[in-house]
Amino acid sequence: MNKNLFFLFGLLPVFSFLITGYCGDEPSGKVIIFHAGSLSVPFEKMEKNFEKLHPGIDVEREAAGSQACARKITDLKKPCDIMASADYRVIDTFLIPGYADWNVRFATNRMVLAYTDRSEDAAKINKNNWFEILGKKEVIWGHSDPNLDPCGYRSLMMLQLAEIYYQKPGLYQKLRRNIPIENIRPRSVELISLLQTGNMDYAWEYRSVAVQHDLKFLELPPDINLGDPARDDYYRQARVMVSGKKPGEFIDLTGKSITYGVTMLKQAPDRASAELFLRYLLSPDGGLRVLKENGQVPLLPPVVPSAKMRDLMPEELRSLVDVGTSQ
Repeated sequence: MNKNLFFLFGLLPVFSFLITGYCGDEPSGKVIIFHAGSLSVPFEKMEKNFEKLHPGIDVEREAAGSQACARKITDLKKPCDIMASADYRVIDTFLIPGYADWNVRFATNRMVLAYTDRSEDAAKINKNNWFEILGKKEVIWGHSDPNLDPCGYRSLMMLQLAEIYYQKPGLYQKLRRNIPIENIRPRSVELISLLQTGNMDYAWEYRSVAVQHDLKFLELPPDINLGDPARDDYYRQARVMVSGKKPGEFIDLTGKSITYGVTMLKQAPDRASAELFLRYLLSPDGGLRVLKENGQVPLLPPVVPSAKMRDLMPEELRSLVDVGTSQ
């Protein structure tokens, strides 16, 4: 054999060792995340940022209504590492204790009425007449499905609170009668394309979603918009029944200020990679900054309701959260 070829073949094991050793220092794997549709824009940016930091890890995201995300885990048994919900109570209700041990509250939001320049009465609508405009037969408006998406049941809660706030008996039922079933979509973000194409005049959305999609939106009084934790006692006047864990079961939900939650599943296929992503998500200079840059208010620091729950978290995540009720 040629001496030069012999020399090169002799070095191959060395090169192989060096490459393997180098790659071993860089974490690799796949993180499967189910998340609320309202988190799609910031989580897409987090995915790109995180994969630049850890090029060996592939982030796979599935967006859906929060209850739909939970049912993918509990009913369909789909593999999942992390679930992020627009209402932390979805995780508490559907996933703890069978599928998850802990639940970090990491962000807030508030409800707005989104629209465009082409919307009917767009030039006239304000915080004192919006319910009259939505009551017109010619006005097309919608919200997401309350059985699949927290934005849906929050939309109904807002209408109930509006009846109290504006002292308009019967307003809630009147408005509900003016929304056809086809205007109730599985996810609130699905209503955006209908607004943008002119096929819908108004839609109930989270403020962050309206900002991210450059929509016009009407800010509503704090007594209605579910954005102020100091008004939780007032919000509790609203009640909505939604589908429960099993067919035929229902959950009686009371109004509460909007707080997002995130957890890692007990049977997470790639716990190491999931922990790395959660460290990024819960960092003030990481995912929480991305949320703020995209019109959503992060909790600084994120919180868990008890020290016992914090102790159930991976050790490297505990320092990123505080103990308290916060929202």
